[in-house]
Amino acid sequence: MTHRKFMLWSVLLSILCVRQCQAGCAEVDAQTEAVVGKSFLLGCISCKRREEVPASTSVDWHFRPQGETDFYHIFHYDHPNPSILHEDFTERLEWQGTEGPDVQIGAIRLHNVTLNDTGTFRCTFERMLQLPLGPEHVSISKEVELSVVLEANPELTAVISEIMMFVLIVGLQLWMIGVLIYCYRKVSAEREAYEARRALRQHNLPPDSKDNCDGVHLE
Repeated sequence: MTHRKFMLWSVLLSILCVRQCQAGCAEVDAQTEAVVGKSFLLGCISCKRREEVPASTSVDWHFRPQGETDFYHIFHYDHPNPSILHEDFTERLEWQGTEGPDVQIGAIRLHNVTLNDTGTFRCTFERMLQLPLGPEHVSISKEVELSVVLEANPELTAVISEIMMFVLIVGLQLWMIGVLIYCYRKVSAEREAYEARRALRQHNLPPDSKDNCDGVHLE
């Protein structure tokens, strides 16, 4: 019975650990379109399955220009030292990832983007997990297909948002105009009804009451 309880608690702790790990680190796709002359963040995330396991990680970036078959090494990060390894990217790469030995975010920022940066960027995590039974090496690679344009293209979601905002503003203005017209017609109708009732009352008054002024009967 005690062994079963221990196993149950182990399973619960493992589930809780995974949930906490997923809550603290989420792997998302990187953007893929850069603009000439601007900066661009090359995103790369590799979350650990067990957050409580200590690890040391280095990150390497490689680049393959469009139309070519081979990658060449452009960047290496091993805490605390980032290194740019290719002359084409000298003073153009900046580490934007985790500041520490246990790296889970391996992003770098590419400055002064050029058309020659179009191609495939590959980031590789070399992670050494310090497990109770001994260290274990894990290697994870991810790729970013980067296209470079002269001018930024508006995102579809931004265009849709602008269209919806325009439709909402126009619809609100039309609704306000409709309310004003309705109120004007209602007030006019009530005014006409009031004038009609007043004229009817004056028409139905007896003749002697029309000549009555302050209770004085005029002969």
